[in-house]
Amino acid sequence: MKKAILIILSFPITLILYIMLFSGNVKYSEEIVINANIDTVTALFDNPYNMQEYMDGIESYTVLSGNIREVGTKSEIVAAYIEEDVVKRKIVMIEEIITNNLPEEKKVTYTADGVYNIVTNKFVKVSETQTKFINEQEFEFRGYMKIMGFFMPSAFQQQSREYLKNFKEFAENR
Repeated sequence: MKKAILIILSFPITLILYIMLFSGNVKYSEEIVINANIDTVTALFDNPYNMQEYMDGIESYTVLSGNIREVGTKSEIVAAYIEEDVVKRKIVMIEEIITNNLPEEKKVTYTADGVYNIVTNKFVKVSETQTKFINEQEFEFRGYMKIMGFFMPSAFQQQSREYLKNFKEFAENR
């Protein structure tokens, strides 16, 4: 009986230790075809002030250092997560441009509490009127966010998919 209780009590501790020591990364790719030419899609995407048009919750985008669109530029993004018309929490992210040679590739990093996110975006010409948008995400979690990443990795992918759908609608209706 004592062994069973010990096993039952040690399981949550062992699970948390496993998560904290051996997990914490999520990596995936999403893609969508946009019914607009590659030049239009690239121009709309490469303007960071357009994020407010297709990413729910983005409140502000402020360049902290460097020049907009240039490698090495750091910016602050403030996002509010709203449920039932109430702001549940605000997240402040620091964006840094690592590479920008669109349409081939734009790689940026986002740093927030407990999360380091590497995002690579690519655009491929499908035809004169269609562009494939490829979005690759890699999350590295720290602290309590490792637990979120372990138990809810699909939530991050679902959010990325939603942003791609919103961007598609935004680009096609401009």
